[in-house]
Amino acid sequence: MHPIRMRVFRILVILTLTIAQSSLVPNPILAGLEHKATIYTADNAKVRVQAAVAAMGGEERLLAIKSLKLKGDGHVYLLEQSERPEGPWIVTYEAVTELRDLERRMLLQAVSTRGPAAGPEITSITTEGMTYSYVAGTQARPFRSLPDDVEWLALSPERVLLTALAAGDLHSEADTMLQGVPHHVVGFRWQSETVRIFMNGSTSLPTAIETIRAYPYDAFWGVWGDVRSRTYLSFWTLEPGGLHYPRQLDTERNGQPYRSFTITDLAFNSVFPAESFTVPANVRQALASRKPTTIDDGALGRPDRPAKEIVPNVVQIPGSWNVALVHQEDGIVIVEAPISSGYSAKVIAEVQSRFPGAPIKAVISTSDSWPHIGGVREYVARGIPVYALDVNRPILERLIAAPHRSAPDLLARSPRNPNFRIVSQKTIVGTGKIRLEIYPIRTETGERMLMVYAPDHQLLYGSDLVQGPLPDGSFFMPQYLSELMDAVKREGLNIKTVFAMHAGPTPWATITAAVANAAAIK
Repeated sequence: MHPIRMRVFRILVILTLTIAQSSLVPNPILAGLEHKATIYTADNAKVRVQAAVAAMGGEERLLAIKSLKLKGDGHVYLLEQSERPEGPWIVTYEAVTELRDLERRMLLQAVSTRGPAAGPEITSITTEGMTYSYVAGTQARPFRSLPDDVEWLALSPERVLLTALAAGDLHSEADTMLQGVPHHVVGFRWQSETVRIFMNGSTSLPTAIETIRAYPYDAFWGVWGDVRSRTYLSFWTLEPGGLHYPRQLDTERNGQPYRSFTITDLAFNSVFPAESFTVPANVRQALASRKPTTIDDGALGRPDRPAKEIVPNVVQIPGSWNVALVHQEDGIVIVEAPISSGYSAKVIAEVQSRFPGAPIKAVISTSDSWPHIGGVREYVARGIPVYALDVNRPILERLIAAPHRSAPDLLARSPRNPNFRIVSQKTIVGTGKIRLEIYPIRTETGERMLMVYAPDHQLLYGSDLVQGPLPDGSFFMPQYLSELMDAVKREGLNIKTVFAMHAGPTPWATITAAVANAAAIK
């Protein structure tokens, strides 16, 4: 719309309406026309977004940003990989260098991390609608290539308002209180995502950007279906040239704090070297034949480590997260439901192939972390009972209730109530020589875990408390082993062999020796 006509439109909107729909603080940015009353129509979304554009410095300044270079520091919470879903959470600290080419829709990120889950520096390049991630260095080891919808380039602080104005379905939503302050809300669709922008009722500056989308390629977020992410913009700074820009971004996912990031060095319209967004040839070649797979597409188990019978009627299927099948007289008990609904469907197919005609009588989920519960929805959808620790019921209920509209799984297509068998104390499943005893571990780091014991075979499943042995013969987190030993002693169990989600069958004597070695004064 022509600028003069737009100004006339605004005047007519305000002067011809008589019913105020908002009690927000008046906004002086709209040409001083709202000082008497804040009155809006149902189609005022563009007016609100244009006010936000003006508050940031104007459309001309935003459109003039062709590239952006930044450095910053932040932290990421390892949600549901920590001791408790409600926190406190294990933290990974990160240092980020980022280049954005907004005209050519290209992005480069170099991320180095510190903390218990830290790894080598990762470089990710988004170009031609694909993101290539690899470990930087002379070998440039690639580890991921994913289709990328360049979300961050379209919904970053300098572009989200322009993206909103270009959306054909931009609309106003109900005003709301956010951070104790009245806010206007607009919404629109961008690609497959639902997007909402919250704009301060006093300043018009955007306070938060919210998206609802699925993460089918993400091993963690994929299990939660349509994930609601909200990024708060703060630490607004007047940049050279008159642009106002947020230097701090705090992200929540599904209502929990996920990431906090502060920009320490920022430059607009920098000229990048020509090769900045060039994917190394060996990385592109190595990933060219790898078809990106969703969390449901992964094959069952590992070709290099076939399933094996640990003791009669107990089969372990090795994988990124191991699964065990226990053949009892009246059916099969599956230990763990990891990764995804699709992976659970493959486990069920394996049971039907390996034990023809035997019903699946139960699945035991021994922890609250996402590798353990990612596939629970498939069992619920098929009416299979789920054994779980009492304190883990809330997170399981949250998982079952998670919306899966973008990519419906079996439970989304055929909803049903879960059949939870909640474990608060020793619980026996089955009879005879392969009966199982389930015990809450209830130690410090094992607070949310169960152990499963087959007494006739002196065989113990240790959930996440046994991880290893590592190449040098040691185990990850000897504290875990020590706590498992405490739980075994408390319950008076006689153990010969232990196995776990991250460990094959291991002599119990090896565990006790590892704990003694870790505790020894060197």
